[in-house]
Amino acid sequence: MRSVLVTGAARGIGKAISLRLAQQGWHVYAGVRKLSDGDALVTEASNITPVLLDVANPDHIAALDEVLPADLTAVVNNAGIVADGPVELLDLDTLRNQFEVNVFGALAVTQAVLPRLRTTQGRIVFISSLSGRISTPGTGAYNSSKFALEGLVDALRVELRPWKIHTALIEPGPIATDLWFGATDMVDTTTAHLTDAQRDLYSAHLAGLRKMSEFVPKIAAPVATVVTEVEKALTAKHPRARYVPGLPGKIQIFATQLTPTFILDTVFALSSGIRRK
Repeated sequence: MRSVLVTGAARGIGKAISLRLAQQGWHVYAGVRKLSDGDALVTEASNITPVLLDVANPDHIAALDEVLPADLTAVVNNAGIVADGPVELLDLDTLRNQFEVNVFGALAVTQAVLPRLRTTQGRIVFISSLSGRISTPGTGAYNSSKFALEGLVDALRVELRPWKIHTALIEPGPIATDLWFGATDMVDTTTAHLTDAQRDLYSAHLAGLRKMSEFVPKIAAPVATVVTEVEKALTAKHPRARYVPGLPGKIQIFATQLTPTFILDTVFALSSGIRRK
């Protein structure tokens, strides 16, 4: 039986990936931060084994060696978090935590399972984002973590060629999960923690970020679009380096590649309520 470790499996994209792969006959090792979340997964598919895994916890990473099978087939690095707010106002500890989960955590898990994948000539999938290619106002922390992740993976993909280990990036746009449906609350929480002077200085930016957080869930793509691309990356005879789920994401990538930077900057500023003074 093929086996896969999926991080961030308790909800959203990670949960959907875990259930789809289990339905397709994979033995899924579902990384969850609370084992009670894993129990809920097991009720839906008996070939799911919950694994206590906070990717930012070194003890959890070290414990993987005792839990995972010697013939592990693949890993899907899905766990991630989002921090928002203008770059000038970012709390550095918040930014460090953004990287701790999205970059260092994904790398730590990958390093831990590579000896197994080298034996099985397995596959590694990273759930990145269009935000790893296109940076927008108010999401610089998240953008920078995904840009960093993509840089690491581009190097890793070539470095692992001698062992025939395939590595792929999945780059979705907004997806209909609780992450986006809770985006407005996140913006409000960020704004509430600012000083009065900071809120006044960046009032237009924050208003634009909040408006965007209300709009994006209305155009978010179904989770299934991501799951489909993950399946392709894990099973295709010749997997691609990058997968962009859905036609809108592909159009967005194509359009931004052709558009001069000064025009993109103007579009992003206008859509975010940012005006020159």
